Amino acid sequence: MSAFWVIIIGILVQLLIWNLYAKRVDREIIQSDPKRATPARMYMDGVDFVPTSRNILIGYHFKSIAAAGPIVGPITAAGLWGWLPALLWLILGVSFIGWASDYSAIMLSVRNDGNSLSAVAYRLISPRTRTLLFVFIFFYLLLVAGAFVNLIARVLLNPVVPLGIITLAAMGLLMGQMLYRWKMDLIMVTAITLIVTLIAIGLGPWGAVVGEGGQIVRQGPVGQLFDSLNAAIGKQPFYQYFDPTAQQFKGGTASVPPAYIFWMLFTFVFCYLGANLPIWRFAQPVNYLGFWITAIVIVLSYLGGIVGFFTNSSAVSFKLDAFTGFMAPKRVDLQPLWPMLFVTIACGAISGWHALFGSVGTARQLEYETDALPVGGGAMLFGENTLGLLSLIAISLNAPGATPQERFASGVGILLSQIFGPKFTPYGTALGFAAFVVIVITVVQLVFRLMRVTLGEWLGEAQPVFKNPHVASLISMALAAFLVLTGTWIYLWQLFGAANQLMAGLALLIVTVWLVSERRPAWYAGVPGVFMYVTTMAAILVTLWNQRLALLTSIANNQPVAIVGSAVMLILAALLFLAAAFIAYEGWQAFNRWRAAPARPAPVGGGGE
Repeated sequence: MSAFWVIIIGILVQLLIWNLYAKRVDREIIQSDPKRATPARMYMDGVDFVPTSRNILIGYHFKSIAAAGPIVGPITAAGLWGWLPALLWLILGVSFIGWASDYSAIMLSVRNDGNSLSAVAYRLISPRTRTLLFVFIFFYLLLVAGAFVNLIARVLLNPVVPLGIITLAAMGLLMGQMLYRWKMDLIMVTAITLIVTLIAIGLGPWGAVVGEGGQIVRQGPVGQLFDSLNAAIGKQPFYQYFDPTAQQFKGGTASVPPAYIFWMLFTFVFCYLGANLPIWRFAQPVNYLGFWITAIVIVLSYLGGIVGFFTNSSAVSFKLDAFTGFMAPKRVDLQPLWPMLFVTIACGAISGWHALFGSVGTARQLEYETDALPVGGGAMLFGENTLGLLSLIAISLNAPGATPQERFASGVGILLSQIFGPKFTPYGTALGFAAFVVIVITVVQLVFRLMRVTLGEWLGEAQPVFKNPHVASLISMALAAFLVLTGTWIYLWQLFGAANQLMAGLALLIVTVWLVSERRPAWYAGVPGVFMYVTTMAAILVTLWNQRLALLTSIANNQPVAIVGSAVMLILAALLFLAAAFIAYEGWQAFNRWRAAPARPAPVGGGGE
């Protein structure tokens, strides 16, 4: 298999699904209306409800949903079961589930005055379901934050990466000021801030000495500066712990260097700004700018795969096995293809984060209902899925690296070198590293934004201090830091993946109940919702078994940090499973209740028709 054919197949499937399926659902079932007032236009508050041009919102939404999932997921899954199962799920999942979930969650919120999934569940299902969803969503977001903050901090340890990310933050603040205060032209503002950020990314490997394999053997001036910074923070490990998945999955000692703690705290500062400043001031412009960086990497990498097919076919041919078996080989834990493939690839095919964020973020900025399909469905179908396919291509080229993020970056370097020549490889790799951090960090800031809102709504009535956004943000970050510093990466990732896909199943459940209550066909949401729910509940049970093994291994090796982390994740997994079981039971009851109820008149306002 060549990268060229994956690119061609991906593009053709996306175009067919868009024209033959997505547009039909929008036209015949949802019936979006450009004349209907959206919550953004009805409740303009300048903070969350902000009517936004879809030219900005498409990029903002794509960067708000595309995080580590479409990169780490396919790379991890291909390493476990081969590239063919990963490719099939990426294509089939997005075609029949992913885009529909994203788009429907946005329209559900738009038709219900911009209310969140929890608020809509309160009205359509039961008050208790709202409380259960708060519990599920908060701990689900905690897993997302823990998994992603860990990845960001590890990549920022690479000295060629930080300058680009620091510049991204500065340019995001400047872009918000230029667009919304100084009223400058969008194209000019985009050009200025994007060029400055790309120059900063390129300065990372500038002046470095490159070895025969395209790897940096001696850093340039910028790399040396951040190398010195990392060394000055401290050389002795902050602490060591036993990782039961290390050393060829048979267990080994892992360490946490002081510089890792520093970059984790840097990530929290970045996310604090995104969680608490007005959306237009930081989060929206940073994500919009991140969209262009991500788009450049995707387009150039795809172009490299096409050019390489005709000029250097061996470089863009897959070296990875197509299929390794239904049970991942050479592992002591349990990794069956079903259900674990469907939660390891956490976002490239379908994602609960998309539905959750779309309903409380993008839905409140939609200027016209007809923008929902290109913004919600389009960003998933043509954006996130394409990023997932690129990640699969990157690892299949046998790109070097110990971690998924390293293999993604080196794969991007290989693809870009097909266009610009072998000497460009370190710059392409640096761009890949920077794109990875940009992709993840721009989403994590929104994760913490949702965490502080959820914590305030969940506990704020009993303890008003939780309604304070700064207190809620700091509590959320402290809990995420605890999870990062005590968890085992592979199990933290798969537990996040299971919770993420379960969130998608629950979102489809709420959409299904809403469609039934509106007397609209619900099959396009209900059928995939059942599949995702059953699959991810099974995956949580497998994860519980593996986490039990990790706990026993850590106890046998007398490693208190790993013991605490394994115990916490066992508790979280059990809590998520029980909450999801109760939500599904009440959702099923509501489904039958609404199906048997007589047709009701349309309410006055924004809910229903």
